[in-house]
Amino acid sequence: MERRELLKMIAAATGAAFIGNPLALAAESAQRPGTGFSADDMQLLNEIAETIIPRTDSPGAKDANIGQLMTRLVSDCYLPGEQALFRQGMQKLNEAALNQFGKAFLLLEQKHKHSLLSELNDEAYRYNKQNKVRHWELGRPGGTPDEDKALPHYFTLFKQLTLFGFFTSKPGATQVLRYVAVPGRYDGEFPYKKGDKAWAT
Repeated sequence: MERRELLKMIAAATGAAFIGNPLALAAESAQRPGTGFSADDMQLLNEIAETIIPRTDSPGAKDANIGQLMTRLVSDCYLPGEQALFRQGMQKLNEAALNQFGKAFLLLEQKHKHSLLSELNDEAYRYNKQNKVRHWELGRPGGTPDEDKALPHYFTLFKQLTLFGFFTSKPGATQVLRYVAVPGRYDGEFPYKKGDKAWAT
């Protein structure tokens, strides 16, 4: 799957164009230290991501350490207003967990984590539609983020980074999607049967 196709898929799945500069996003940047996020922040983000993409018979978001990747992409690729929204979103999510269940998000049972994120996902779709959120023009050559446009709901940022990070990670690309190393041999056509995994390459 090409990165541009993945970004379009994420935009469709979240109801908002991808936040950040897609051309600058690189998974290997997560290896550098110094994001300004704490270990507790990364644990929270990993748990959010794992609730969005849980481990089943295939890897989940924690297997790809998506929390660490999120912190790097936010610190490297988000504008200051987007970074502030992301951090405020972490706090708001915990406040929502406390208000509904009397516990911080990390302490909730899995069913309550799922219930809360499902509500936030619906809330984010409504918010983004009402505010006509569109922050990155994928089809515009040389396009840059427009700071005058409305920012999306904070949960949109969590979901976008989870999907992008997971499907560009080694576990996501090689164990969840079908993957052929490039360069590889040429087989002509790639046969498809209903239920087959999508191609990562």
